[in-house]
Amino acid sequence: MARGIGKGLIGTGAAVAAVGAHDLLQRKHSVLRNYPVIGHMRYLLEGLRPELQQYFIERNWDGRPYNRDVRSVIYERAKGIHGELSFGTERDVHRAGYEHLVHSTTPLDPPDEPPRVRVGGPDCSRPYDMSLLNVSAMSFGALSANAILALNEGARRGGFAHDTGEGGLSDHHLERGGDLVWEIGSGYFGARTTDGEFDPDQFREQSAHEQVKCVSLKLSQGAKPGIGGVLPAAKVSPEIARVRGVPEGQKCVSPARHTAFSTPVELIEFIARMRELSGGKPTGFKLCVGSRRDVLAICKAIREVGTAPDFIIVDGSEGGTAAAPLEYEDHVGMPLTNGLMLVHNALVGTGIRDRIKVGASGKVATGNDIVRRLIQGADYTNAARAMMMAVGCIQAQRCHTGTCPVGVTTQDPRRARALDVGDKSARVHRYHEATVDQAVQMMATMGARQPEDLTPDMLRHNVSHEEVRSYAELYEWLAPGQLLAEPPRDWAADWQAASADRFLPSPGGVR
Repeated sequence: MARGIGKGLIGTGAAVAAVGAHDLLQRKHSVLRNYPVIGHMRYLLEGLRPELQQYFIERNWDGRPYNRDVRSVIYERAKGIHGELSFGTERDVHRAGYEHLVHSTTPLDPPDEPPRVRVGGPDCSRPYDMSLLNVSAMSFGALSANAILALNEGARRGGFAHDTGEGGLSDHHLERGGDLVWEIGSGYFGARTTDGEFDPDQFREQSAHEQVKCVSLKLSQGAKPGIGGVLPAAKVSPEIARVRGVPEGQKCVSPARHTAFSTPVELIEFIARMRELSGGKPTGFKLCVGSRRDVLAICKAIREVGTAPDFIIVDGSEGGTAAAPLEYEDHVGMPLTNGLMLVHNALVGTGIRDRIKVGASGKVATGNDIVRRLIQGADYTNAARAMMMAVGCIQAQRCHTGTCPVGVTTQDPRRARALDVGDKSARVHRYHEATVDQAVQMMATMGARQPEDLTPDMLRHNVSHEEVRSYAELYEWLAPGQLLAEPPRDWAADWQAASADRFLPSPGGVR
């Protein structure tokens, strides 16, 4: 009997060893590559998940109706799985705050190719045709080298742009040949002097790379507007120190504000200088909107200087993949809907909207997200969190610790190995393609051939259980040049107080 038990244990051990070896060698599941054998528990629980959810729904333990999980949509599209579900919507379509798109009785056929957005104003000599959906700013350092490689290879395959984030331009960004938006933050990483100032010579050299299609100046980000980014000392490896131009093994902190400019006029002049140094590539800035007066001050500066940024990326306070203090994540900055419509209307009202493209970033994940943001004033969208999920993120929320279990947000080579670049780049490509196709299909369903055909009356909002109103009715939409001629009463005080010579704080409070 003992001999039989011994043989059983040996057989079990051999089977476990075989499973472990298979897990280490396979390339589809990052969790199993880092956690062989025991990682299967995750997939077991994942398989039980629908039944567990139904168990809670029937008993109403969570106190609210079950909403279809957007994460599942992202994962399924990345894996090439069809996302159709039976039995209709699982949302409470009567609750206040619910929004829906208006379909046409005579829908159109979608175009053969998704529309693209030409970014580049009259002062830009090398315009770029932007996809409706792109990779939002996430830096090397925050993400692993393999994550950067997978995102960029996915962008190359799908013909969309990959924003580098403010952590500098690394070899991993350039290796696969995908289109890049090079982001420069207040630390000027990759284009900085030894004392942390902007270095025009380094900037000219780096921006000359063929893969760099646009240059973006980061004023603020949705996760933590008003404070700089932080990369813990443990993540500042020799390679990252070289890319960023900072000391190895020391905490890397971006200043809260820029030193290259301090007024709206100086901001616009600096952007014009960056465009010239880059050889005429589209140059713009990203911000999480704080106040209407600051946005109007920038618009006044554009008119005064006589040149404009080629694009403005509006980052919503609800977005952001970066680690940030809870108070900033929840209580600072304007949500994307409000900030996006404010920027759009300010540009229209000052007569400069036709010179500037507007990008939207903040929890963009599905086709309807893209369409909603286009209706609210955007020309294109960027996604960060969804792209991280497509590349393998399971939202373990250990990004800032360097111990990411799937190799996405770590600088530990052993952990990063779990992320297979070939497999995950294909997932990024599939997710992007399926999501853009769905957005274009939805526009055709609404009778729109191009994003320009979308209008605010096509998006409806439940004001209450009984009342539904369109965005055309709910919000004020300025006419071209209206602020220059006769500002509406609600805008007049802010227009009067905004100055091209100063940002807030200013006397009289803020709006």
